Amino acid sequence: MIVYTHNDCLKKFNGQGHPERKERLDSIINSLRSSTELMIDFREAPLADMSLITLVHPKNHIENMFRNIPKKGLVSIEKEPHADTFLCPDSKNAILRSCGAGIAAVDDLMNKNERVFCAIRPPGHHAESVRANGFCFINNVAVAAKYLQKKYKINKVGIVDFDVHHGNGTQEIFYNDSSVAYASVHEFPLFPGSGAEEETGVGNIFNATLKSGTKGAEFLEIFDSKILKPLDKFKPEIILISAGFDAHIRDPLANINLESSDYFKITKKIVELANIHSNGRVISFFEGGYDLQALSESIKEHIKALKK
Repeated sequence: MIVYTHNDCLKKFNGQGHPERKERLDSIINSLRSSTELMIDFREAPLADMSLITLVHPKNHIENMFRNIPKKGLVSIEKEPHADTFLCPDSKNAILRSCGAGIAAVDDLMNKNERVFCAIRPPGHHAESVRANGFCFINNVAVAAKYLQKKYKINKVGIVDFDVHHGNGTQEIFYNDSSVAYASVHEFPLFPGSGAEEETGVGNIFNATLKSGTKGAEFLEIFDSKILKPLDKFKPEIILISAGFDAHIRDPLANINLESSDYFKITKKIVELANIHSNGRVISFFEGGYDLQALSESIKEHIKALKK
């Protein structure tokens, strides 16, 4: 099992008390390193090339964002009252490594048929084509999907997003693209406010909404019927995962009550679908999750299921 990460991803700083902090990544890396049974092959994420980022985001949008990186302190890229997405002096390489991890993961998957987890930050699924938000700047999973299609001529990519927050960015990018299916299960209503079940794109968007307090058994039933069933009909050639662990009962930013062991069950179901339609080919990207103990436990469950 390959895991891409980089120390540059630890340098991104969002201010004291911000939930998207380097300790999130530390907790999952330390958890994986401490496991003797998982046998992780850690690799350094490369810097993403602009020519690949622009498969999703216009060049001037990315360049303008990078021009706003401060020499010291923090710069918000959003207006009040939702100013929680910040650039710091070390932002550029963290952002480029996070995207580059997915690109390298695609090459490993296609050339060596090895599943990959991208242990990176900042996350990506809230990043729209021309708008950074929700702690996200480049949509890492979307760039990987476009790269799969461009370099490896993959016709149908499936993206499964089990982060507790809807991936408004991924949905916006692929809303009218029938070659990519985006399937998200998320608490609703909750930030970012998108992801109603009526939002269906061109028949390629599958949103499954969860009520506050939903527990594991009910989550898995909804996941089967509203996420896996339509993806099974879509028949993806590759499955990409936006893996957020913030639907955990311990997470402070949401109200869904999954246990750590539920992430094994969720991931196993995705792998089983990939084994049917995708030759078992899966890449997973770290998105949300803001309780360190929950992250430490849940990541092991996720990786155990990916290795099966």
